[in-house]
Amino acid sequence: MFTFAISAVRKVIARGEADAAANGGFRNPYFGDRSSEREKPGFWLVGDEGVYVMSNGKLTEGKRPLVVYAGECDPKANSDWWDYKRQHFGGDDGVEFIDADLLIPSFDRKPEATHLGIQLTENDISFSLITR
Repeated sequence: MFTFAISAVRKVIARGEADAAANGGFRNPYFGDRSSEREKPGFWLVGDEGVYVMSNGKLTEGKRPLVVYAGECDPKANSDWWDYKRQHFGGDDGVEFIDADLLIPSFDRKPEATHLGIQLTENDISFSLITR
């Protein structure tokens, strides 16, 4: 499982929305900057050099998206990140879009929750709210 502070996830989503409002929409990880009906607020769960969530709003030239690493898989904070990523995300790089509408209502219903848990299997992604 990968865990992210809910406050940080909210910031990633808000940053994507702000970038989209300022720059004409959302980016799609599969189609670059081409717009489509499927592009909406949320974030990308990325497995790469670590595992992180990344804002999805279109960016102005030279601007970078907001990135927040999973506590278990931050290369700067965890020397075992590669083994953890390989075990729980797989050895290959990858990206999955997570729709904000799937999570924000849950965050709002359980304000005492502090972290979002994301678990991947071969066929599914599941979410849990954690109070620490």
